[in-house]
Amino acid sequence: AVVGTGSPKPIPHPLSLCSPLAQSFSLKAQVKEMCTACQKTVYPMERLVADKFVFHNACFCCKHCHTKLSLGSYAALHGEFYCKPHFQQLFKSKGNYDEGFGRKQHKELWVHKEVESGTKSA
Repeated sequence: AVVGTGSPKPIPHPLSLCSPLAQSFSLKAQVKEMCTACQKTVYPMERLVADKFVFHNACFCCKHCHTKLSLGSYAALHGEFYCKPHFQQLFKSKGNYDEGFGRKQHKELWVHKEVESGTKSA
């Protein structure tokens, strides 16, 4: 007697696309993150995130003096990153955070109220 007439069933590959193991090691191309400073691909081992911006460790530098920054040694304003000494030198000492960036000063955005003379009580 002949047993098993017909074509044999194919044996599934251990990493077939239906297996849970294959899904965890998917061959799909993952979204590449780009460094904010150099616009090159950032790989997980060299990834640094500051204020929702992604950098290479080596690209995270002060805009003014190009000193390498760390997450504990930077100050950010309007998407620009500075070392703490230069941030204080450039902005805090003047008390003006907008002038150094070529933007309108914040005080120009305030609505000026006319002071009515003679309405104040003594």
